[in-house]
Amino acid sequence: MSRPDLSLLLPPGSENPPAPIPPERRAPTSRAEGPVAALIGELRAYQAELEVQNKVLRYSQAAAESASERFETLFASVPLSLMVLDEHDIVVQANSMAHRSFQPTEADRPVTSLMPFVSAADAERVREAFAQARELGHSEATEVVFPVGSGGTITGDLHIARIEAPQESGPPVLQFLCAVIDQGPLLTERQALQQSAQALQERNAQLHASERRLEAVINSALDAILCVDQHQRITVFNPTAAALFQCATADAMGSRLDRFLPDAAQALAFAQLTTQAVLGEMVACTASGKELAVEVSMSFERHAEGETTTVFARDLTGRKKAEAHRSELEAQLRESHKMQAVGTMAGGIAHDFNNILSAILGNVELAKADCDAASPVLESLREIDKAGRRARDLVRQILTFSRNEPPQRTAVSVHDAMHDTERLLRVTLPPAIELRMRLDAGLPPVLADATQVEQALLNLCTNAIHAIGEARGIVSMEASALEPDLRLCERLGLPLGEYVALTVVDNGPGIDAATQQRIFEPFFTTKPVGQGTGLGLAVVHGVMRTHGGAVDVHSAPGEGSRFTLYFPVAPDSAPSAPPQPAAPPPVQSADERMRHVMYVDDDEALVFLVRRLLRRRGYQVTGFTDPHEATEALRADPRNYDLLVTDYNMPGYCGVDLVREAKRIRPDLPVALASGHVTAEIEQSALAEGASALIHKPNDVEELCATVHQLVHGTAKGPDDPADGGRH
Repeated sequence: MSRPDLSLLLPPGSENPPAPIPPERRAPTSRAEGPVAALIGELRAYQAELEVQNKVLRYSQAAAESASERFETLFASVPLSLMVLDEHDIVVQANSMAHRSFQPTEADRPVTSLMPFVSAADAERVREAFAQARELGHSEATEVVFPVGSGGTITGDLHIARIEAPQESGPPVLQFLCAVIDQGPLLTERQALQQSAQALQERNAQLHASERRLEAVINSALDAILCVDQHQRITVFNPTAAALFQCATADAMGSRLDRFLPDAAQALAFAQLTTQAVLGEMVACTASGKELAVEVSMSFERHAEGETTTVFARDLTGRKKAEAHRSELEAQLRESHKMQAVGTMAGGIAHDFNNILSAILGNVELAKADCDAASPVLESLREIDKAGRRARDLVRQILTFSRNEPPQRTAVSVHDAMHDTERLLRVTLPPAIELRMRLDAGLPPVLADATQVEQALLNLCTNAIHAIGEARGIVSMEASALEPDLRLCERLGLPLGEYVALTVVDNGPGIDAATQQRIFEPFFTTKPVGQGTGLGLAVVHGVMRTHGGAVDVHSAPGEGSRFTLYFPVAPDSAPSAPPQPAAPPPVQSADERMRHVMYVDDDEALVFLVRRLLRRRGYQVTGFTDPHEATEALRADPRNYDLLVTDYNMPGYCGVDLVREAKRIRPDLPVALASGHVTAEIEQSALAEGASALIHKPNDVEELCATVHQLVHGTAKGPDDPADGGRH
């Protein structure tokens, strides 16, 4: 019988099996001989081996029990949810961690099966993992959701290992060792990291968007923006800076700041004291070396890499031009206000002066009528009358630029107006001065007052003759049709359209710039005292203003002068016929009732004069210097008067008020309003109240008497009819 190999029965880790019992220690036996003895020896040896095997088995059993205890301890104390499942999803064994995780309270579902704890969304994946573990021996399913307790969940990775439990008889039993690793903290951390990464990406995107917006703002800014580092090297140069300094951005990058702003570079020392600095107006240089005015401010920023300075430069060229233009407009406005003030003053003076002139001229006419033809007094009266008429013309010149109402304009032939002016000038033209005329053919008529056109030309030519003085010279009158360009219209304030330019040119000494700024001021003159009134060019200015035109001056010392009048072309219409002078009133018959005229004026001398004039013409005249007394007299006997003539401007009373009151007392009474300064407002208000005529003082005696006759006898057709003396 062969011996079995006892080393196979030793427990693992036992390298030396128990030694056999030495022969000397064996129990003494009787010596046997023969085959019996040999058999006994073999039996004894076999017994010894069996004892050794028993010892080995006992050792192996102890080792196995120790290993089982260690496994149970590890299975129970490992910080993972461990479960042993059979093929039917029955939990054979589960550690305490599994019970605590899947059955937190006694009322929760017991841990008898695993699949009821798997969420419906992950059930199929878990079944596939078990099938894979059955074939391959192991598998896993990640991030499986296990609903546990009342609303709670466990998210973990399920690791599956196949094990086979041996049986005393039959094949081993197939089981699965399952470990659930809770990924909740890791998922939370992962989500936090993902959220942090997403927030970081959003912040980076916002930062990039902010950088793009900042770049867009810098590139589209109206101010030049330059950034310089701590070494005063340019790091940012926006397109406005490139246009302002006439330098490409690529060429400017890396240059020093003092290349474009020499004075601003010194202000970088302020960076240690403040974060911002306003340097105000400075001189900058372009790439070509051209100087320009800019307004500079700075912003200083300190960071880890050093210091950055942002320079803002604003071009002041446009502002300088605007300020210069504004100063020019302010000067023009002051000049306009000055002209308006002088005009208002002239209108006020004209009222009293006209009354004086009316009394002088009227009394001269009466005195001339009372003198014989051979009387030596008649010559003196004629000189007085001539001087009075010159004074009247002077007042009219004053009112030409002081009146704001538009003139009565018609289609005027430029050819006729210039030739009429030439005939007037030839009479008094000095022999050393040559007068020339040049008119373009086919000139259209201008929309103007013929008398004022001639007056403007006469004043310009007279000034030219006086400027040349006793030296030999040439004065030229020229006329041409043109359409001024936009620049000329803007400079002179002319509307775009067709004009006729009337030009007076002389080769006199010229006018300096300082004098040109004042030549249109009323009463400003360069002539000696007693030789000029200073109203010639002021009248020209007033004429052009009321005609919707303009006057232009070109002159320089030693180069003569050129004055150009721009009159608008008249629309296509036939020129109106000139007004016919009023016929003298017929002498009343003896059997005709004497007409009664009420004359109201605050100047007693003028009342006395009108009373004498009209009485000689067969009228009964009642004069009043107090409008209140005149109103009471009219109210006392309205039918006693055939005409009311009242002054406009009286102390504490307005002639329009007297017109209104007279029409209220007697609506059919003819009423005339007299004034030395009849404006458009006065005319409109007087006609609205029922005035039959407007009389401009001072009048000729014949004009006044003709107007009275037409109003008294009812031959006037309306206040605007020139044939009835409605306006004088």
